[in-house]
Amino acid sequence: MLASQFITDLISRGRYCFATKEAVQVLGTGMIAARAALRRLRQKGELASPCKGFFIIVPPEYRSAGCLPADHFIPSLMEHLHEGYYAGLLSAAEYHGAAHQRPQVFQVVVARNKPEIVCGKIRIQFVARKNMEKIPTLDFKTPRGYVRISTPAATAFDLVGYFHHAAGLDNVATIFAELAERIDTKELVAIAALSPIAWAQRLGYLLDLVGAEDKTVDLADYISLKKPVPTPLVPSKPFRGIDQSKRWRLLVNAKVEAEV
Repeated sequence: MLASQFITDLISRGRYCFATKEAVQVLGTGMIAARAALRRLRQKGELASPCKGFFIIVPPEYRSAGCLPADHFIPSLMEHLHEGYYAGLLSAAEYHGAAHQRPQVFQVVVARNKPEIVCGKIRIQFVARKNMEKIPTLDFKTPRGYVRISTPAATAFDLVGYFHHAAGLDNVATIFAELAERIDTKELVAIAALSPIAWAQRLGYLLDLVGAEDKTVDLADYISLKKPVPTPLVPSKPFRGIDQSKRWRLLVNAKVEAEV
């Protein structure tokens, strides 16, 4: 079978991703010949390869980008890599309708650090969270299937926990202004138990800041019960002598402004 026919057959079955090993088996050639055939299709822009041994079929409408959109192939890629994942942070916020601008990079939460992947004009950033398998997720439908994303409450925790990956606390607060209405208050407490206590302190403060006090009652009770040491809102900035938010035991050492 010709490589072009192999690609056509995959598309006819609604598949846009495959591994080199599968191509070798179906084409009935050796590894060297199969790789050469795939390389020719890649040079023509019909294939893209975000990582070794994994290919993406690029339909004509996506040739200018040089790759499918990230959420069209992330599930297959992570299955190929045998790694758990969920789309999180700014990418999850966009799915939940709370991103004010389209993220420039697709953010994926994994259990351990991985280098960024670039596929054509598509950038995928991996953020490590050791207990990501315990974080609640839901499935979001895409034109190629379903992608796993963090729930609104889990997204809120990741955004405040990794705010340096989310364009800073001002942007996080701006997102919270729209994300808050989708957050389950009970789930906030459940995720707080899976997260550093400082994340819960900062999250509660920011939700209050954007007028979502109705979402933080249970979380405030959780903080009161835990009695954590006062922690700075921004760890990298000075906080000696800074006024404390009693409710959150938080040293408010930065002014956060949400665009609402």
